[in-house]
Order: sequence, then structure tokens, then C-alpha cells
Amino acid sequence: MTINLTRGPSATTVAVLGAGSWGTTFAKILADAAAASGADGNIRLWGRRREVVDQINTLHRNEQYLKDIALPPAITASTDVAEVLAGAELVVLAVPAQTLRPQLREWKHLVAPGALVVSLMKGLELHSDSRMSEVICEELGIMATRVAVVSGPNLAMEIAREEPTASVVACTDSAVAARVARSCTAPYFRPYTTTDVVGVEIGGIVKNIIALAVGICEGKKMGDNTKASVITRGLAETSRLTLALGGEARTMAGLAGLGDLVATCSSPLSRNHTAGRLLGTGLTLEQVTAEMTQTAEGIKSAQAVHELAGKLDVEMPITAAVVAVLAGKLSVDELGPLLLSRDLKAEGDY
Repeated sequence: MTINLTRGPSATTVAVLGAGSWGTTFAKILADAAAASGADGNIRLWGRRREVVDQINTLHRNEQYLKDIALPPAITASTDVAEVLAGAELVVLAVPAQTLRPQLREWKHLVAPGALVVSLMKGLELHSDSRMSEVICEELGIMATRVAVVSGPNLAMEIAREEPTASVVACTDSAVAARVARSCTAPYFRPYTTTDVVGVEIGGIVKNIIALAVGICEGKKMGDNTKASVITRGLAETSRLTLALGGEARTMAGLAGLGDLVATCSSPLSRNHTAGRLLGTGLTLEQVTAEMTQTAEGIKSAQAVHELAGKLDVEMPITAAVVAVLAGKLSVDELGPLLLSRDLKAEGDY
């Protein structure tokens, strides 16, 4: 299959794999983008649970994740991944980061030759320390020029309510980034483009860990000065890791860096912020996991980020402190002094 990069969203059959809050919301964005262009969309959504799929098809709702949000009729859902992927020119992945590799191994033969693949995931794979775009390229055997990443301040419920939001589409091929951006340009969703895939992915990964730290501070009734300090120094940590991996500093000042970090650290809609707050109130990690209905990727990715930082000799004290709390080696009461534990130096020194 050869994809014409000049065509609009109306010409594309899209498969969205993952019917959680963000996957369903992005399917809505794609359908609304097609409608805004004056064409019918063909958005197929894959979900594991029959009751969720049936509800989407019959009631045009996904009440478990998006409450009473009405979904466009252009979205159809199925538990049959082969049916969803058949002939799809754009494949959007919205599954938990740590399950991506085994799932792609099962799905590889179903992905149409030449299809573009979009990652909505914000995680780092345990043990391999691979970013999601790297896992996609490895498992599907495709070039990085066919993989795009969407990131930014993407709180799903706000976007599903059609509250104006800007985001970033990253791909090493700028024409592919533009193609994907056109496909998801809805009246309330404005994507920008970049070729800095590394920076966009690292920003989306590390902000979850910083949000855990901010949430813990909130759960411990620490004030806004503390939270603002952690957010700001968390951005510095993210920037150091990004630069060490070849990403661009300016990405950290944009939507995928500062924008995503502020939204995730500040909003009660953020799963990672919520998980951190629950930890801060004294709940164990097991209790927090049991209480959460959706995956808090920071809990899964923190150790991988910590290991990667060690390999690259990058100082990330906030990340290290969060990892220690998650591993049970540090209590939340001991966390505060470690959050800003770097040697004295000029603020601008990374």
C-alpha cells in the first residue's frame, strides 16, 4: 500500500487499537476532523472488553472511561483486531506501554503494508529502556519514517468535552508528521509538528514520574511553592535526559515538554498525579493500584527511566526519589528533602 501524503482525513481508513480514555478520545478527534473536512470518517476502534465495544456501537458512549460523552457515529468498535486492522492506512496504538511489544508480535501480520503507525503511548519499556516508537519499529519491521508520536497536554476527558487543546505530532519525516496532523485537526484540537521524536517521547515519559512526585507532595499537604519547585526542576531533569539522547532543548519549552508537564502535574484528571496523591496520603503501592481503574504509566516506567539515566550518567534526583518510594526503600515522609538534592550550582547548568 502506498499512502498519498497530500490527501485529507476523509480519504483514510483508521484503526485505533485501545478503547481506554485516550484511545477513544483520539478516535473521536479523528472522526470530528473528518467531519470538519466535509467527509465521512471510517474510524474503527479495537477494545478487549465486549461490553465496552457493544456500548460504543449501540449507544455511542464509552461510559467507563468517558462518562456521558457522545461519540460520533463514524466510530465503530470490535473485539476482533483483524477486522479493525483490515485495510487500515493509519494505525493508532493506545495500549499500555508494557504490553505493546507482545501485542505487536500478535498483530504484525495484520498491519497493512505501507500503513503509517501513530503512537499515543507515554512510557519506556522495562529492561530494554526502549521508547515506544523504537518498539514499534523493531516489532513491525518498519522504518522510523513511518512512525509518528502524538504528545502534549492530552488530558482525555477535557479533549473529549471539546475544550480547546494544542498538541504535537512528531515524526522524523516532516511530511508524515504533517499528514498525521491533518488527520487529527479538529475544531477543538490543534496539532503542531516536529521532527524531534526523541524529545517528544521523553517529555511524555518523564512528566508522568514528576507528576507522581507532585501528587505525593499534595497528598502530604505540601504547598504550592514545593509543587512549583518540583515541576520546574522536573523539567530540568527531563531536559538533561532528552539532550543526552540526542533530543532538542527547545522541545522541552513547548507543548510536549512544559505543556504536558504542567497539565499532568496540576490536574486531578491526571492518573499519575492521582496515584502520587494517594501514595502521599499513606496508601501502599498495592492499594493505589487496586484503587486506580486505569494505568498510571509513571509507576511502570519510573524504574526504566532511572536505569536509563544511570547508563547515560544523567542526574535525575526526583526520578530516583520516586523510584525509591515505589520500591518501598523510602517512605513518603522521607521524600521531601531528596526532591531537590543536587549540588549547589547555577540554575541554568544542566
